[in-house]
Amino acid sequence: MKTAEMQIKKLIDQAGGDWGIMVEDVENDISWGYRTVASFPAESVIKIPLMAAVFSAAENKELKLCDHVKVHLDDRVGGAGALQYLTPGIELSVYDLLVLMIVQSDNTATNVLIDLVGIEHIQQTLSETGMKDSSFQRKLMVYPAQSDLQNTVTVADVNLMLRKLIDGQLVSRHACEQMIQILKWQQFRNGLPSKLPSPMPKMAGGIPKWELAHKTGWDTDRQHDVGILFTGNRTMIVSVLSDNVSSETAWNVMGDIGKIIYDYALNS
Repeated sequence: MKTAEMQIKKLIDQAGGDWGIMVEDVENDISWGYRTVASFPAESVIKIPLMAAVFSAAENKELKLCDHVKVHLDDRVGGAGALQYLTPGIELSVYDLLVLMIVQSDNTATNVLIDLVGIEHIQQTLSETGMKDSSFQRKLMVYPAQSDLQNTVTVADVNLMLRKLIDGQLVSRHACEQMIQILKWQQFRNGLPSKLPSPMPKMAGGIPKWELAHKTGWDTDRQHDVGILFTGNRTMIVSVLSDNVSSETAWNVMGDIGKIIYDYALNS
């Protein structure tokens, strides 16, 4: 881990800006972090604990994942996601809204789910998960935004949540398996996985060389990518948050970090 740590530190020193990074080698119980409790605007990374809050509500029989929810015209917001362009009044299942929220980072689906479970339930999920230095205060892409209300995370909190996911301790084991699968369907691949080799096996039907269950988040000069990298018998948890760095530079550095962690997992 020491060599990987030095390589990553060199990358972020050259990039400049503000970074929070945490890497955990699950099987060997080794971790390394840089500014692990520094607070960053969460952007769409906050959608992972929101997903957990929805699964929690389903586990407690407050709703069903197969329940259908109508998306109204005034629910539509900008940013990522296709739902804002679909016919007002469309009805989607709670599960489909979850998939859109994670896979496409759909902000309209996100806000519909926030209304469904309530801000207090999401805050309770953060607390029960142990994310003591993170906060959830408001919906996404709603303007004018109240400057004193901010969704924030730290890499230590995010890694803790991801560790509970793979340990089957977030809501329930079955819920964790479903959430990890949804995260594996992520379509934004310009961060951590961007410089990894093809995961395709040599033989049809074979096991992929690697899988990444992850969630990105971004705004102007602020890019995040956090996830769980599965490489054969090794599992790595990686959380990278950045601020005050150009998009091109940040995504490039994240791709390098992903490759460093992948090589470490294969060769250590």
